[in-house]
Amino acid sequence: MTQGDGRGGSELLIAAASVVPAGPGSPVMTPGYVALADGVITDVGAGPPPRAADLELASGVLLPGLVDLQVNGHFGVDLQTAAADGWTEVATRLPETGTTAFLPTFITAPIGELSAALRGAAALVPGLTGGARVLGVHVEGPFIAPNRRGAHNEAWITTASAAAVAELQEAGRGVLKLVTLAPERNGVLAAIDQFTGAGVLVSIGHSDATARQVAQAADHGARMVTHLFDAQRPLHHREPGVVGQALADPRLTSGLIADLRHVCAEVCGIAFAAAPGRICLVTDAAACAGMPPGRYLLGGEPIELPPGDGVPPVRADGTLAGSGLRMDTGVANMITAGVGLADAVAAATRIPADLIGRPDIGRIARGAAADLAWLGDDMRARATWVGGELVYSRSGQELA
Repeated sequence: MTQGDGRGGSELLIAAASVVPAGPGSPVMTPGYVALADGVITDVGAGPPPRAADLELASGVLLPGLVDLQVNGHFGVDLQTAAADGWTEVATRLPETGTTAFLPTFITAPIGELSAALRGAAALVPGLTGGARVLGVHVEGPFIAPNRRGAHNEAWITTASAAAVAELQEAGRGVLKLVTLAPERNGVLAAIDQFTGAGVLVSIGHSDATARQVAQAADHGARMVTHLFDAQRPLHHREPGVVGQALADPRLTSGLIADLRHVCAEVCGIAFAAAPGRICLVTDAAACAGMPPGRYLLGGEPIELPPGDGVPPVRADGTLAGSGLRMDTGVANMITAGVGLADAVAAATRIPADLIGRPDIGRIARGAAADLAWLGDDMRARATWVGGELVYSRSGQELA
């Protein structure tokens, strides 16, 4: 076998210098091997493979495919306003970053516009094949705190009425998977009940809530915090705020924008130490990700990507507005911040996959989907497989 895509019942045995299974307590295998067939992983082990490998990766590290729960856009495409060709572009090209599954993210907009965007997504998603898996849609807002709005348009922030929640649920039927809201706002605890009752994951974000209010949200079923430290009440030694409760409450897993600009390296290390197994990496990537400096859109409104390596985009007033981050770079950044390889990889694979209710992805284990990313020694994606199919190779050549 030469192509190594695992398609159509074919088998593929990969030997790698390092394999990170990303399971709880699973050690890094140096070396290790992974066997694929019919789109799933059939075997994984440490040491040399049981037969001659079809593909040998003599350098770098083989990981589960990366899972990103917050992608506003990429490659010049703002997903909230894009047509089908834009969605195809993003899904097809995200494997260049090692990402094999993601949640397109819509930010605060008038309820009618959000509903229209959700209906559009519901029509588009079933037809997207051949690239990264679209796990559903993340709606970030509009039930958020005006004083913690970040790059969101204050004029479009609204009250979480039962009717507004029902409209979003109906429009997003089958595709709405995650909602970010501020629990201290009027009507939001009832909204959490509505969303969780419909199987939608609720995250706390863009919030000025106290620790007690965050705990109440968790009592009602909230299980996530959106971009920890950013656009939320910070940790204080007498009022833990959103940050303190997020780190202390075992029911909550926190997204962390891993660009080392939104959150500095030392504080990223503190988060991992304070909440082991409860940090998941996100990019919060905007349309400017993977593009040169210039003007782009976030949620249909302009942002500017300044020159400079890793510099995030901003609104006209200088407010940070998403990022230009790649997911593989996010993993590398966390290693730079002192997080161990296994923990950094788990935070970008198994932990977000489990949080969104997809235990079939985000790990290298028997029976899991054969979604894999091979990162080179520079921690940049060199090859990516989705469902056992080779969907990206850095050289542009088939792996043999």
